[in-house]
Amino acid sequence: MYGALKKLVKFLGIFSIVLTVLFLVYLFKNLDILNDPDALTRALKGHLILGSFAFLLLQIIQVVIPIIPGGVTTVVGFMAFGPILGFILNYVGIVIGSIILFLLTRRYGKPFIMLFIDEQTYAKYEEKLASSTYETVFALNMASPISPADILVMITGLSKMSFKRFLYIILLCKPISIVAFSYFWIYGGQFIRSLL
Repeated sequence: MYGALKKLVKFLGIFSIVLTVLFLVYLFKNLDILNDPDALTRALKGHLILGSFAFLLLQIIQVVIPIIPGGVTTVVGFMAFGPILGFILNYVGIVIGSIILFLLTRRYGKPFIMLFIDEQTYAKYEEKLASSTYETVFALNMASPISPADILVMITGLSKMSFKRFLYIILLCKPISIVAFSYFWIYGGQFIRSLL
């Protein structure tokens, strides 16, 4: 049963990557978002409430089931809903998802984590748990736009860190990584195009 579940998660991971690539091709080809960053916003006009709710749900799911590339959805959130609503939806979705993921790991332990990563990756992160600086490392990674955040949230679920402390770090550090990642891809892409 566990082996079948692990295979299903692996299949869903590959499937979600394929869907993400197809979605990006659609955005570039049909909406030309590279040359017109507001195209996605206009496409969602008239469906703001439903689109916001669906996107929030997607952000929660992509954290809880870490198989959908989260960076892509974060950037799409900013492009589709603008800097303010996009940030709010990203932040709320990622925080709720991180809380659920942390609590699931607390409840189900290592077998839950092993659905998403291999033994070698797990061993690498487990070593860091014993370090006296783990809390600092965790906080820095939550603020970083390029860290394996979902894996670290799961690993932290196995630590002695209190839920209150975990929540404090997530609430304080996540805005930094969300804004940094999104603005790098949105405005960095525009800057690169201007050089060409």
